[in-house]
Amino acid sequence: MNRSPDVEVIFEFNGTRIHPAIDGYRPAHLITGDYLTTGIHHYYEVASVPPNGTATGTITFLLPEAYPHCLWIGKKITIQEGARIVGYATIIKIFNPLLCSKE
Repeated sequence: MNRSPDVEVIFEFNGTRIHPAIDGYRPAHLITGDYLTTGIHHYYEVASVPPNGTATGTITFLLPEAYPHCLWIGKKITIQEGARIVGYATIIKIFNPLLCSKE
């Protein structure tokens, strides 16, 4: 995938991962109440984030056309490995207008 990021976020990992999350990490994200999608993480100024660490960076989602108008500034989405929640991403900027909530 070679396109611009969809959102800028604050990543907060909750300590359930064993290893640090490396730049380019591709976990699942619960975008809406029933839609889980993969996204590629890129972290600002760090190559990895510890299992209980925080960082700021971007997420580039797979196929955002499938879940339009579902994000807003301040929304907190889960970062998941399968059913296990490993952290949260709080939206601080939306680059892709297709994802902006209409509300």
